[in-house]
Amino acid sequence: MSKSRKCIQILLAGILIVLSACSNSSSSKELPKSSTEEAQTAAVEKEANPFGKSEEPITINIGKEIDASDKSLPAGDSPESNQYTRYVKEQLNIDTKIVWQAAAGKDYEQKINLSIASNDLPDAMVVKETQFRQMVKSGQLEDLTEVYNKYASPTIKGIIETTNGLALKSVTVDGKMYALPNVTPEADMVHYMWIRKDWLDKLGLQPPKTMDELEKVAKAFVEQDPDGNGKADTVAITGPQLGGNLNADFLNPNNNNYGFDPIFASYHSYPGFWLKDSNGNTTYGSIQPETKQALSKLRDFYSKGLIDKEMSIRKNAQELIKNGTSGIYFGVWWSGGYGPLADAYQNNPEANWQAYAAPLDMDGDFTPHMGNPSNQYLVVRKGYEHPEAVIKMQNLLYRDESKFDVNVAISNYPLRLVYASMDVMDVTYKMLQEVLAGTKKPEDLDLPGYNLLKADAENIKKVKLEPYNNNDIQYWDPNADIGVWKRMYSTLVGIAPLQEPFKRTYSVTYSQTKTMESRWAALDKLEKETFLKIIMGAAPLDSFDQFVIDWKNQGGDKIIAEIGETAQP
Repeated sequence: MSKSRKCIQILLAGILIVLSACSNSSSSKELPKSSTEEAQTAAVEKEANPFGKSEEPITINIGKEIDASDKSLPAGDSPESNQYTRYVKEQLNIDTKIVWQAAAGKDYEQKINLSIASNDLPDAMVVKETQFRQMVKSGQLEDLTEVYNKYASPTIKGIIETTNGLALKSVTVDGKMYALPNVTPEADMVHYMWIRKDWLDKLGLQPPKTMDELEKVAKAFVEQDPDGNGKADTVAITGPQLGGNLNADFLNPNNNNYGFDPIFASYHSYPGFWLKDSNGNTTYGSIQPETKQALSKLRDFYSKGLIDKEMSIRKNAQELIKNGTSGIYFGVWWSGGYGPLADAYQNNPEANWQAYAAPLDMDGDFTPHMGNPSNQYLVVRKGYEHPEAVIKMQNLLYRDESKFDVNVAISNYPLRLVYASMDVMDVTYKMLQEVLAGTKKPEDLDLPGYNLLKADAENIKKVKLEPYNNNDIQYWDPNADIGVWKRMYSTLVGIAPLQEPFKRTYSVTYSQTKTMESRWAALDKLEKETFLKIIMGAAPLDSFDQFVIDWKNQGGDKIIAEIGETAQP
């Protein structure tokens, strides 16, 4: 073998050794990579559990609204540390920290607006529709599309789907989901009359149905000493408190307790809502002749002393109801037991508040305005590391709400959204009637999508006394369990008026148009101030006509046109 050939063989052998070494080296690197990928996949699958507990503690800083009148927290507990927050920590390993809090209503809204304007956001908070739109426009929100798809429980997704796409549409911009929308029961949208039936009985009166009957009863409540204390100190109709609304509107269509929505509706007046006129064109309810007619009646009631003289300056509308001074207010189903009536009962066990679908229109129909299924939006600050935490917290609340002590207000749950199938209260009412009649048992009612129904069925007889078909206050035992009573009284008394057919009126839209972004605040202020002045006698009724002209000229006509375009099929 020549020297040169031997060298070539040595070189080839060396190359083979190197290639083999490289090949082995490559294989040795791929093995741990494969193990890592498997571990990562397993971790993702584990984390994708809608109820999965995080291995490492997660902290979420929140902004929270507080009910200053809430006295339900046990001694030593606080909005930041209570049965709900401890349960979230125990089940999910999530610590919730309140970085700021504000009183529910205007104070909370102002605090959110300040946070948005200064771009100093907590990790998560619950906002209303206009604030959500502003935050999307400013690029302040995290895209929740992926975490919703991965972590929302089948039940939460199912409830959202009951809105036929409306809930998801309301939070989707350019194909991305920028908030978690709530879903409210249809019952939250309907406002009707609550009245002291013991006062009616004492004065020999029947529950009023028409506007004329309402006026007659209200007059008797003011003039005939229904509380029997020998003083002319009773008020017929409670009105909205300071900062409250005379009527609901398309942006806040639900839960407008203590407003005058049923009175407006009895005239087919729907101020604050977008309607179709007789020609099929879009128009605005607040500028219609029916609204002037309703304002005329409210002005008449106020001038006769049938409405609280201190409405809109009184700090708390519930005050007159709790202390037994007022005999009528307007609100939704939960404004009974969940509202001021537990305190009213404690102050006077004979205070027999009942609910009725009234007043009716000229044809004898009950014609309320309706809301939309989503009016709360849980948003997450852009860049927050654990957006899945807010999804898991909603999953947990819905699954386990029935396990909590109902004596502690549910509003103390951090970042709570209302989740309920649209028909949940109607189903609950009917099923509880069957339980009381003995045709259903609690164990029959463990139904998907109705998370509180079985517990309600187990609890109803704790507080409802026989005869079960009579809901007067003497046939209840609130002292047996005041927390259970609040829910059961709200359900049986508050949902009863909705068991009869009624005519629904929906707004053409519940969202804002482009022109509204710059004009709506001024238009809304003009409307509210004008209406309040008319009712309280500070401005003539005919100032309504000038209001219509001003409203249209200051951008209203342009907004109507925009809504008409968006409402085209």
